[in-house]
Amino acid sequence: MTPLLTTKGLSRNFGGLRAVDSVDFTLMPGEIRAVIGPNGAGKTTFVSLVSGRIQPSSGMIVFDGADITGLPAYVRVRQGIAYTFQITSVFANLTAYDNVALPVQRTLSDGRSKGAVRAGVMAALDRTGLADRAHMPAGQLSYGHQRLLEVAMGLALKPRLLILDEPTQGLADSEIDNFITLVREIAANATVLLIEHNMPVVMQLADRITVFNAGKILAEGTPEAIRENAAVQQAYLGTAP
Repeated sequence: MTPLLTTKGLSRNFGGLRAVDSVDFTLMPGEIRAVIGPNGAGKTTFVSLVSGRIQPSSGMIVFDGADITGLPAYVRVRQGIAYTFQITSVFANLTAYDNVALPVQRTLSDGRSKGAVRAGVMAALDRTGLADRAHMPAGQLSYGHQRLLEVAMGLALKPRLLILDEPTQGLADSEIDNFITLVREIAANATVLLIEHNMPVVMQLADRITVFNAGKILAEGTPEAIRENAAVQQAYLGTAP
């Protein structure tokens, strides 16, 4: 099977800091991959490079066999890469419905069809449990629901690769259970790349885990292998066997 996403020697410098350091990474279609690591390990910088929000200092990014290294973020969205931000970026003064309508319109050949837009919006809101809040201003939603609204906006783009950055932050335990179910449903039709600090969520969801430390990949493997990895325990979990 051909990888959906590959990075080769991917690096990003900020002055004297090398936030991402020569990362070789491969993601297969349909996979749920978790990226974990201590604060400052380079996780968000890495996915920002993949999504096109920032450009690399060196290296290459290949998506579905094509070199996308120099492409801007909006072109990558059209090619099927959607990214939800670590800090919520919803339009606070627009309703939840209108926030989702914007990306829905980008997926329709006739974005003016009100019926098609409504169907797409309500499907995304229903999947994330927000259908009953469709007409609330996004700024009045709880922080956790704003996070889910961002996921709905990502789903509305019908992505081939959905990147989720700390999606469970601010969610109640019951909402986290629903989120786990949702991600498994998403993975039936898309590939998911997930940055997450909630280790029970990571262990339940991920097919494989990539551990970052100091801008480099420290380890990769199944949840079981990562849990037992002594280097990971020392660098990230703060323990050693």
